[in-house]
Amino acid sequence: MESSDTIISTKGSNAFKKQAFKDQITGLLFTFPALLIILIFGIFPIGYSIYMSLFNWQVTKGPFIGDKNYLLIFGSWTNFLIILAGIALFVLGFYVWRRAFQTLSNGQRWAHIAGALILILGGVIFVTGWGLMYETGNNDFLNSLIVTVYYALGTVPAEIIIGLVLAYILYQDIIGKQAFRIIYFLPYITPSISTAVVFQIIFSSRETSVANRLIGLFGMDPLKWRFEPKPVLNLLGLDVSGLAGGPSLALLTIIIFGIWSFVGYNTVIFLSGLGNIPKEIYEAAEIDGGSKWDRFWHITIPMISPVTFYLSLIGFIGTFKAFNHLYVMRTPSAQNTVITTSLLVFDRFYKANQYGVATAQAIVLFLVILGLTFAQNKLMGERVFYG
Repeated sequence: MESSDTIISTKGSNAFKKQAFKDQITGLLFTFPALLIILIFGIFPIGYSIYMSLFNWQVTKGPFIGDKNYLLIFGSWTNFLIILAGIALFVLGFYVWRRAFQTLSNGQRWAHIAGALILILGGVIFVTGWGLMYETGNNDFLNSLIVTVYYALGTVPAEIIIGLVLAYILYQDIIGKQAFRIIYFLPYITPSISTAVVFQIIFSSRETSVANRLIGLFGMDPLKWRFEPKPVLNLLGLDVSGLAGGPSLALLTIIIFGIWSFVGYNTVIFLSGLGNIPKEIYEAAEIDGGSKWDRFWHITIPMISPVTFYLSLIGFIGTFKAFNHLYVMRTPSAQNTVITTSLLVFDRFYKANQYGVATAQAIVLFLVILGLTFAQNKLMGERVFYG
């Protein structure tokens, strides 16, 4: 016969298992509404978009055409695979290069050389695949990706740097800093469409516009601004073409608006991050003889790295999805130099009524954003200091 202690132990174990099972069921019941909402409003639209992209869908559902809408973008799957091969080599080269810094052996130099060669090879393959796609694929879509990248690289770094500088200044004990905080935040809470209309007037091509009057003070001739499709470097007298030419003046105008709109948000978020840094750390550094620059570079920058990482991640995702002010500020004269991928998808959907093509382009844009988010998380996430 089992002893009383064994019986009690068995009953206690069974009771614990039953309670654990009840806790799991309770947790699932509480999370089920959230999961259902994500499924309906998150997963289902993506799945249905993929479904639409497989048909010749123009207002009404047409015949099944499989991957033809995607082939219109890439030209052929071979081109797409070449692009993927180049990206894969980039990733491999990056890890080999980073591994070289984690070893103290004499093979470190060879690891650097191997990483560099792999990176170069990846770049050559990627450029080759991109060239083939540009020849046989949808030039409008590929060009819109380039414009989107220009817009992202032009806005996000500037927003972060300016936001950090303003936050650091406002964090000091200066007169009227509360008023300045509100002033800097106003552009973010103001409707973007209305402020974009104001920027249309400011950056008008008229000689009497605010922007042209301002550059006239420095002896410069009036510019077309939003109506100028030429790259900025060409306007500066440099004879460059293609990707090296950089964004057009029309896109630069929109970039300025993007920076003006979102730098206030970054400033407020940076202020909250600065407020969480213990003052004792600054005091200890000052006692040890650290200058203001040393304290800023070795204490402030590392301590607010989680904030910087968050703002850069959200910023790049937001620029790839930006629409409202881009739609308002674009002009036909600027041609395709201001057409980002989100604008192109909108035009395909609502103007050309090419629902299948539009959803295929939207899916590719979604995958690009997903890939860039993953890459940014791997590149920056490991450098974030969480204390």
